[in-house]
Amino acid sequence: MKKVLCLLLVIVLLTGCGKVPKLSNGKDIVVSFGKEKPISVDDLYEKMKNTYALSTLITMVDVKIFERAFPKYIDEAKKLAETEVEKLKESYPDEDKLIQALYYYTRMASVEEYKESVYLNYLQNHAANEYAKENVTDKQIEQYYKNNVSEDIDVKHILIVPKVTDKMSKEEKTKAEDKALNDAKDILKEIKDEKKDILATFEKLAKEKSQDDATKSKGGSLGKINKNSLGTKYQKLTDEVFKLKDNSLYDGVVKTEIGYHIVYRGKSYEKPALKDVKESIIATLGKEALEKDQALHTKALQYYRKKSKMKIEDSVLAKQYSNYISNTILNATTEKTD
Repeated sequence: MKKVLCLLLVIVLLTGCGKVPKLSNGKDIVVSFGKEKPISVDDLYEKMKNTYALSTLITMVDVKIFERAFPKYIDEAKKLAETEVEKLKESYPDEDKLIQALYYYTRMASVEEYKESVYLNYLQNHAANEYAKENVTDKQIEQYYKNNVSEDIDVKHILIVPKVTDKMSKEEKTKAEDKALNDAKDILKEIKDEKKDILATFEKLAKEKSQDDATKSKGGSLGKINKNSLGTKYQKLTDEVFKLKDNSLYDGVVKTEIGYHIVYRGKSYEKPALKDVKESIIATLGKEALEKDQALHTKALQYYRKKSKMKIEDSVLAKQYSNYISNTILNATTEKTD
């Protein structure tokens, strides 16, 4: 163990001009062969630095940099790492099988190594998010606010879900879809036929017939929504309801990934001021930037490394690191182009 620690110290204590620095006991023996020449720490390091040393070095460097840059997130990162390890142990109660699975899926040889990886990944991802947010421009913010931030509106719906299973034939699935659509149309007609109080009828039928358990007891109320709050599964519903006037019933049945919806738009509220949603917009734009540009994550980490004045003094490792960064960015750019 002492020799391994010495090896790691060698990685940390690199100094200039293409020469690998020596520990005071640089000739310590790692493996002996009687009277033959032994393998020293220096011998082992020289061999390893062409294969494994860079990865180890980057890990050591990044832990140091990102713990210093984001100290408030250290505890959160540690808790996440502990949680992930506990999940692993629940899935593989037998320790030997756990190690086998860990190596098979991650090529990591110990639980501690996996925990350290999760810990560092969390800090790195946080750094990338911060970098992406810092690079969001005022013009982007204003454009997003204009095109995507809307007023809130009260919305109610009645959901009818087709009773479709994977075991059904295509004909059976079509029949189930048609039945759900016709049921929704019948409910819509019943609401329209009520001339005096459409809203009261809507709420009554929502409680009786809606298959959305989360909203039926509230008369189908989805609460206040904006153009982004319901997510992609309800995008068609969102698009249609924002075309309606306040306090009006949608004239048809809206189909989404979930099922068929009868929709009622209630009152609308004033659009929030830019200053009140600016931080949320920046976070959204930063996340979108990272999703669109796979190289941005690497550029972010490189930014913080340079900011910390990190310099790899060993010329061989410095060259490896430069190639690693260039290739990572190139591969990400190529994937984006493809």
